Amino acid sequence: MIFRSPIKFCRNCGTAVTYRLPDDGDTRERAVCPHCNTVHYENPLNVVGTVPVMDDGRVLLCKRNIEPRKGKWTLPAGFMELAETTAMGARRETDEEAGADIEMGRLFSLINVPQVGQVHFFYLAYLRAEKCYPGPETMEAQLFAEADIPWNEIAFRTVKVTLERYFEDRKAGVLNRGHIHCVDLNV
Repeated sequence: MIFRSPIKFCRNCGTAVTYRLPDDGDTRERAVCPHCNTVHYENPLNVVGTVPVMDDGRVLLCKRNIEPRKGKWTLPAGFMELAETTAMGARRETDEEAGADIEMGRLFSLINVPQVGQVHFFYLAYLRAEKCYPGPETMEAQLFAEADIPWNEIAFRTVKVTLERYFEDRKAGVLNRGHIHCVDLNV
């Protein structure tokens, strides 16, 4: 079950909406405006981020300075904005949260989280320098070898799964083979 506030008013005219099957043959209940007949669709949110890595395999993690899960570690990521590609959003989030100088790599993982209405996209990113300049959403940014990652302090399951896949692929020597990890998570 998705826990989002329901749409209450039409974005076009401000009239209170009703939830019903639209007249266009749709098979799902939607928020429909009884005044202007606008159908309001609710779609998943895209979360975009990177797995910023050094040549030696260390990964850059950010300690969150905002809720949810303030004080926990995460990969630099956030919600994709309008007029962005997933890669553009991932780069922007990495700059905003970590202030890291990166070279964008390929899409690494795509994780469906239907229970919360989200799809998470993580790209590999290659750090050009160790120094980072974290933004206000980050308490600190730090490089971690696999053995040093605070696994019990990872903020989100999607981040943990992505990190586990990264280290598995690195050990197996298949990071550059171009496969994408597609995962469906049940909360």
